[in-house]
Amino acid sequence: MVGEGEIQVDLTPDHSIKVGIERLHLEQDAGKSLHDQSPTMSFVDLNRSGVALMEIVSKPDMRSSDEAKAYVSKLRTILRYVGSSDADMEKGNLRADVNVSVRRPGEPLNTRCEIKNVNSIRFIGQAIDVEARRQIAVLEDGGAIEQETRLFDPVRGETRSMRSKEEAHDYRYFPDPDLLPLELDDAFIDALAARLPELPDAKKARFIADYGLSPYDATILVADRETADYFEQAVAHGGVRRDAKAVANWIMAISPPTPTPRASRSPRPD
Repeated sequence: MVGEGEIQVDLTPDHSIKVGIERLHLEQDAGKSLHDQSPTMSFVDLNRSGVALMEIVSKPDMRSSDEAKAYVSKLRTILRYVGSSDADMEKGNLRADVNVSVRRPGEPLNTRCEIKNVNSIRFIGQAIDVEARRQIAVLEDGGAIEQETRLFDPVRGETRSMRSKEEAHDYRYFPDPDLLPLELDDAFIDALAARLPELPDAKKARFIADYGLSPYDATILVADRETADYFEQAVAHGGVRRDAKAVANWIMAISPPTPTPRASRSPRPD
């Protein structure tokens, strides 16, 4: 398990928020149940059972669906930059478990509900908005929110109950007796950090400083590592710094280069 950290998320060129990372840990995929393949039966898919998953647990620092979508987009970009995953949500290589809770102004947050396995950034936004409206309606009718796990149905535009949510002590956490504690000294960590590629925030700052790009243009270009590399190669080919804006405009006006496939290790943020 690794923790803690934070990610700076740009909402607009002039406004950003910081989202805390509670921890990062590894677990094994347990497979999944399929309930929409037959009207009378459920199936169990064990094709990914036992595959290692990287689970990233964020802190409750997001206050809207737009912030949540921007956070997952930024996290996906970082994972692709470091080569940890292709983070392809359509293939299930990045999934989100979304926790939603609401409150009246000035009051503490109410009980949260978790929406499991949301598989696109657009659906993340929709699921949050739908679930928030559901919880508000329950509270305004005098009801109480039950802590539970829910599923998002994008066709019907609703969430539905999946199971009651276990408390932390119900998960029966215990150390794996076959895994000895692993201690990494500072020299090893510094050596790993030195081999990291230039990350999106640093690349964005350099594009603004070195090429005179606007924050908006730089944000668009660094969202995909291959596109950012393509931009720099094109500018270098022209050999004139003043061409950078024209190159950026041209790249953003056409379809970006097809990303080079990379090995997937299926991270799953919480």
